[in-house]
Amino acid sequence: MSEEKSSYDLWLDSEGVAQSSEVAGFSDITALPRKYWDRIGGNAVFLELVGTRQAQRGMYVAEIPGGSALKPEKHLYEKAIFILKGRGMTEIWQGENGPKQKFEWGPGSLFAIPLNATHRLINGTKEPCIFFAATTAPMIMNSFAENDFGVIFNSDYVFKTRWNGQKDFFAPTDTRVKTSFGGTRMLTNFIPDVRALFLDDSKLKVQGGQLTSYLMGRFPHGHVSEWPVGRYHAAHYHGPGAILIGLRAEGYALVWPNELGAHPYENGHGDKVLKVNWKQNSLYSPPNRWYHQHFNTGTEPARHVAIYGGMVDEAYSGSTSSREGGTLITYQDEDPEIRRQFEAELEKKGVKCAMPKYEAAKTMQ
Repeated sequence: MSEEKSSYDLWLDSEGVAQSSEVAGFSDITALPRKYWDRIGGNAVFLELVGTRQAQRGMYVAEIPGGSALKPEKHLYEKAIFILKGRGMTEIWQGENGPKQKFEWGPGSLFAIPLNATHRLINGTKEPCIFFAATTAPMIMNSFAENDFGVIFNSDYVFKTRWNGQKDFFAPTDTRVKTSFGGTRMLTNFIPDVRALFLDDSKLKVQGGQLTSYLMGRFPHGHVSEWPVGRYHAAHYHGPGAILIGLRAEGYALVWPNELGAHPYENGHGDKVLKVNWKQNSLYSPPNRWYHQHFNTGTEPARHVAIYGGMVDEAYSGSTSSREGGTLITYQDEDPEIRRQFEAELEKKGVKCAMPKYEAAKTMQ
């Protein structure tokens, strides 16, 4: 029996949009076929992965034609926008005739649209602009008992606690605070270019790594992470909804259900480990409570941006080792086949392995 369609699914069908689905990732979201979406006045394709469906997270990639603009829109769901290609400007205002504010963006820009604020995206060049959007539309639409979503798109309510017309709301800021698990978080509403963002040193999941998380109001939060050539992250798991987009270098991710344990290959479950290749503009998201780890097989430091919603759950961040009751597998405790595969991939590309040497643990506590 096929899964019953959710309210969000029915809305997508009614919108007549292009859709693409996979288990854990897409190799290049800019290359997926797009189709005209009348609501925004531009071509778009909606994306779905197992983990983002579990988290009730909406995703799409859209295009703004050269020298043109999309239609104004507003809605009672949250939205984050990441610019993949092109330069332009956002016009945004509250109410029907509120004063308009404008801010410019370019490749690598990341910003959040305040709840129910009217906004319009404008392409400032002759070439097409492509952007990625993550939303809470599924969560909001699936909470309705009926499939009449007029209130979602036609409400005049102004959420003043989200944005009350402050002129500096979208000004780039770099206020950083310490988190309870030892990391650093930016409090901002606009990052001009995540590719060039200065990152803080972080050895939680990879030696020599850097990671800075961010929080934009109530949605979205996430992080920007970078790690050295010839290295990879320790495997860990957490809840669903983390969306990772490749920014620099190339490599792959391994994902598998945590029920298979820390040694899926040794336990005869290697065929159940998924390998997702990534590069610039790749997107991947692990399903709920699936182990995953990110490998850099490129010739330069790897960088990706993570976008996810809801409030930050610092106790479930995947930063505490399994030996201490957490969800992270240290290198000493990982399946030896993982290191062997990585070294083989590097050898093919002539890249030197820079992973520290560890003696494998004999038992797991």
